[in-house]
Amino acid sequence: MSLFRGLQFLTTVNDLSALPQEGLEVAFAGRSNAGKSSAINTLANHTRLAFVSKTPGRTQHINYFDFGNERRLVDLPGYGYAEVPANVRAHWEKLLGHYLVNRDNLIGLVLIMDARRPLTERDRRMLDWFLPTGKPVHCLLTKSDKLSNQEKIKTLRTVEAEFKGDPRVTVQLFSSLKKQGVEQVEQIVGTWFAAAQQDVAAGDDHAGGIGSTDGV
Repeated sequence: MSLFRGLQFLTTVNDLSALPQEGLEVAFAGRSNAGKSSAINTLANHTRLAFVSKTPGRTQHINYFDFGNERRLVDLPGYGYAEVPANVRAHWEKLLGHYLVNRDNLIGLVLIMDARRPLTERDRRMLDWFLPTGKPVHCLLTKSDKLSNQEKIKTLRTVEAEFKGDPRVTVQLFSSLKKQGVEQVEQIVGTWFAAAQQDVAAGDDHAGGIGSTDGV
């Protein structure tokens, strides 16, 4: 079975203090309406695993899905939404920043961006929070089916050039509608989990905080 096909819903939390203490996590984050829930559903081959809302910013909880073997996918609330009060938006963005910077269990970030509008101001803020951790980022350029072949090539090259060959960052095109790009995501995320599990088994310092009770 492919990596995402065994994905099952685990739990929902709305406060960082309630996050599970055990397991290795890969977080999916993205601007509201960038196609994050659709991407998760497509990867899992499940039409309603992650709720797809037509109202940006509706889902304001942290949703955990389980791969088995103490491996988790964390679906973070969409950011950049305009349909909620400013104080709620500020609260969630502060929590997301704290989670991304301090969560020991987190081994990598899949950043969802609409291929027609990549690297928005808030996308860059997410990267500014996360890249200093030294953990890998995979940029998933969704809705690529809405671009011409020439536009796809240009967009991919533009986003790749943004990171100037940083080995921590990988970029790909993805289409939930056409189910294109699934294998590449599986390969990237599977590699992250395999490397992190080896680190845990070897007792590396990087994995020392897994299962700890201090911080998030």
